[in-house]
Amino acid sequence: MLELKSILIKWNQPDYCNKLKELSNKHSMSGFLKNNKEIELRVRDIVAKVGEYGDKALVDFTTKFDSIDLLPAEFRVPTKDMEKAHSEMDKALLSSLRKAIENVREYQKEIFIGNKSDSNRIRYRPLNRVGLCIPGASAPLPSTVIMTAVPAIVAGVKEIVVVSPPRYKGSINPVILGLCFELGIKEVYRIGGAQAVAALAWGTETIKKVDKIVGPGNDYVQLAKKEVFGLVDMDSFAGPSDVLIVADDNANPAWVAADMLSQAEHNPGSAILVTHSESLAEQVCTELEFQAAKLSRSKETIGCLLKYSSIICAEKMEDVVDIANRFAAEHLEVQCGEKSRLVADKIENAGAIFIGDYTPVATGDYWAGPSHTLPTRQTTKYFSPLSSNDFVKSSSIIEYTKEQLQASSEDITRIAMIEGLDAHAKSIAIRCK
Repeated sequence: MLELKSILIKWNQPDYCNKLKELSNKHSMSGFLKNNKEIELRVRDIVAKVGEYGDKALVDFTTKFDSIDLLPAEFRVPTKDMEKAHSEMDKALLSSLRKAIENVREYQKEIFIGNKSDSNRIRYRPLNRVGLCIPGASAPLPSTVIMTAVPAIVAGVKEIVVVSPPRYKGSINPVILGLCFELGIKEVYRIGGAQAVAALAWGTETIKKVDKIVGPGNDYVQLAKKEVFGLVDMDSFAGPSDVLIVADDNANPAWVAADMLSQAEHNPGSAILVTHSESLAEQVCTELEFQAAKLSRSKETIGCLLKYSSIICAEKMEDVVDIANRFAAEHLEVQCGEKSRLVADKIENAGAIFIGDYTPVATGDYWAGPSHTLPTRQTTKYFSPLSSNDFVKSSSIIEYTKEQLQASSEDITRIAMIEGLDAHAKSIAIRCK
């Protein structure tokens, strides 16, 4: 277990930039596309075949990848099955999910820009139809349904479609089906992978085309979303989950270690501690070894720590903040005691910022209100978390009177003519005679 000591890195100023570059390349998995050209070609073929052959291709790919034979009429989960799953849900779980839904709903309403239209300048309208990709993991992921569906519901999207692979007794986990029923989602298809993304993007005989596709998935799903971007919109090109923890001597090493392990158990998942306290760094290493040994997936989690995680001991807090901003984490925790808020205010790049000792990532994953669908691969420098605002589009509003057009006609005409577009200029002139 002492092998975990190898993830501790002590930095000094002369090699600071080079080490930071190495760290960024390692944890962003920037070589993903270079190393997955074969998968990319397979995905491109799947997307093309679904576009050409529709339902027939979906049948073939579902048999091939999910080992289940479904007819097109069997893709959609009957409403009665969803209602049955809802009626049989554990009541305590349903109560917790309802509270989480309400938290997300209230937060998404608070930040929503769609009802703030200036009718004279800009107009917002919700997307008509969106598709949600819900992974068919060994355990159900109801939080993913909540974090993708509720923002769309708040935005006023009329049609919400869920796709998920048939990995539970030839269908979708009943917790997911029951939750969809709770949310009023009526269109759920037991198809997954790149073929489901392609079906949502192209449309088939039984599945209508959507306007936008959101939600997590494996390499095939993410590359498929990238392939169909332009046919439809998408949330982001997501990668493995990561957390970066900024901490000082005030932090509890056991809690920091627990938070690192909660990301590493995603396998792959990246967990990074950045501190200027050598004492904390050493204590966290010890705690990682102690706690990891007690996990049900101990071997896999330790392997993930060794491959994708680091404990960085910098010289001073200014360096810690600089490293955090350069890394641009998906999740960023600040555990610096009473100074946590002050330090958090200096963070420029992060998908979600968790401030203080009592705000682990799990509060955002399940409960607090912001969507846990966050930009990864260090893209928080230019991408934002999924929110209700991602499910609206805007139209610019332009309205001129005769007098306003006449006052601007010479300038408009001059610009049109320098571009060689005399018909543009004449469309002004004909109105100003």
